[in-house]
Amino acid sequence: MSMFSTGILVLTSPLHTLPLRIAPVLSSAAERVERTLYVHLHPGLNLGSGSQPRPVFIPPVVDLSTLISRLYSNAADVCGHLDVRVLLTNVRSGTTIPNSPFPTPQPLSHSPEVVLTDFPLQDPGQTHQVTQCLQRYTGHCYVCSPSLRSVLLHPQMMTLQEEEEGVKEPEEKAEPLETYSDVVVGGTFDRLHGAHKTLLNISCLLANRRFLIGVCDQAMLKKKVLKELVQPYSLRVEKLREFLQDIRPSLQVEIVPLDDPYGVSVVDPLLQCIVVSEETRKGGEAVNRKRIENGLPALVLHEIQLLKDAHHTEIEEEKISSSSLRSRLLGTLLTPPKDTSHLPPLPYVIGLTGGSGSGKSSIAKRLEALGAVRIDCDKLGHEVYQPGTAAYHRVLEEFGSDLLNEDKTINRRALGRKVFGNPERLKALTNIVWPEIALLVKKRISQAREEGKQVCVMDAAVLLEAGWTDMVHEIWVTVIPEEEAVLRITERDGVNTDDALRRLQSQWSNAKQVEHANVVLSTLWEPEVTGKQVLKAWNLLQGRIQQRQEGQ
Repeated sequence: MSMFSTGILVLTSPLHTLPLRIAPVLSSAAERVERTLYVHLHPGLNLGSGSQPRPVFIPPVVDLSTLISRLYSNAADVCGHLDVRVLLTNVRSGTTIPNSPFPTPQPLSHSPEVVLTDFPLQDPGQTHQVTQCLQRYTGHCYVCSPSLRSVLLHPQMMTLQEEEEGVKEPEEKAEPLETYSDVVVGGTFDRLHGAHKTLLNISCLLANRRFLIGVCDQAMLKKKVLKELVQPYSLRVEKLREFLQDIRPSLQVEIVPLDDPYGVSVVDPLLQCIVVSEETRKGGEAVNRKRIENGLPALVLHEIQLLKDAHHTEIEEEKISSSSLRSRLLGTLLTPPKDTSHLPPLPYVIGLTGGSGSGKSSIAKRLEALGAVRIDCDKLGHEVYQPGTAAYHRVLEEFGSDLLNEDKTINRRALGRKVFGNPERLKALTNIVWPEIALLVKKRISQAREEGKQVCVMDAAVLLEAGWTDMVHEIWVTVIPEEEAVLRITERDGVNTDDALRRLQSQWSNAKQVEHANVVLSTLWEPEVTGKQVLKAWNLLQGRIQQRQEGQ
């Protein structure tokens, strides 16, 4: 069976029967398409009449809004890997606009290579006629690959016929959907998922002229779960524009940064409607209170339902959410490793780092239990201060022999007082100590190689600051929120909150460390959750090592 990167699914079933068909149709489509699936709605389209059908406008009705929510919900359940996009170019009232929604074929962000449909054949002899008709119809609507293929999904749909026979025809005319000139929404829109797409599609159904979107930035991201993994604002905006250009190109779209809960929604006099969910309805009500204070009319609150996430875990929300998607990134390869051809292929060295209190060492111990050789750079740091070492003598020359204890060992606390708050003196110390630690690390890695070990984990709080990244194949970073790190440091080390904060602020921030990370982990949740995360990271690592060995 041929697979295609991008396809269009033309749904011809009447709206009242589509709810039964969506899940099996999407499952069948996912057997043909592996990346992007556009969905084109044309209820009642007859591809088997012998004459070539033309695209027509279909009116925005309440049932269509419900269907879109269901479609995205089913897509998340049965083909979550696909980027599903419901196209709305042909959805609106046709009273004051041209007869055809497609005066010229509409370009899409990803050129479709296959067109699929749920249109049922009356007999097998129709196949050629219907597929040819489907190709011409789709080519009239969208710019597709020159070698566009067509696939009928009807064999997979036969099991639904009996169920559909029990569905009654609607007795009343479909209820029209109230539409508005200018519609507004707000959100983070990190890694567009089914819930985002439902919100955006329904907003596009409601908006006749302009669609205004406030996208959370900076201050509004501070309390987000795993905020370090939120995509940059510019990338989120780019993805939004691409999606909206595909689904409703005629709509005027404005995207603005959202640095507080209200944004321009409380000062724009042209806005008429705000789209909210059950969860954000109170926010919409707060917007209206501010608008009234500002002498502006309240907005109509159009509420949509949250989409349930059938695949959520114990640490994730029951609804489809960006925070759940970010948690699923933990342990996976976020960015490919840089060229490490200067390093021996084995042992494969993981550089593990993270801020104070982040649980870095507990993760290193878990990796050790899975078979990695743990190299504890903190312990090696103690070794380089031992009497008789090169660093021992250089530290005494630089900082004075008054640092010595009675047993001739260096008093690390006294040394810390000499460099604390003095960047120049601290740099003088690290210039002595860090190269010596690096030599010991290289020695441990060589020993592991001689012993035939596959993986080393270099547990190093200053991995990035010290510039030790040229010794590792991959960089793994552990992150937890600052408030959690402060709690852990105060409990573990018996220091006060201010001292804990100063310690954290003297280190690289989580965000800065994540910029260098190939893999990110977090110990924010229960130990068993950390265990699952580390096991996932380890198993994926084994696959990369094996692939690397096979490629050599």
